[in-house]
Amino acid sequence: MEDVLLETYTIVLPVFLGYIVWLLKRQNKKRDANSKEVMLLLRVQLIEYHEGWTARGDVTKHGIENFLEMYNAYHALGGNGMVTHLLEEVEELPIKK
Repeated sequence: MEDVLLETYTIVLPVFLGYIVWLLKRQNKKRDANSKEVMLLLRVQLIEYHEGWTARGDVTKHGIENFLEMYNAYHALGGNGMVTHLLEEVEELPIKK
């Protein structure tokens, strides 16, 4: 009886662990795709804010705070330095009171 249990265990355990590894890899791929999508949406919004504020010539206090939070999230997701240039330009704008 013990031999049957041991044999079953040695067959089932690797299959079960292989399935878990497959599930984790699949979740990582989905998470990576979602992170990329979020990063792209943040970049689009940051560019739109930048264009609007530079055209207007100023930025609001809440606007710059929101921009900074989005900028930090963008970089945490792996965003590049293109948005850093936008941030520098936005920081030079006068804050509308």
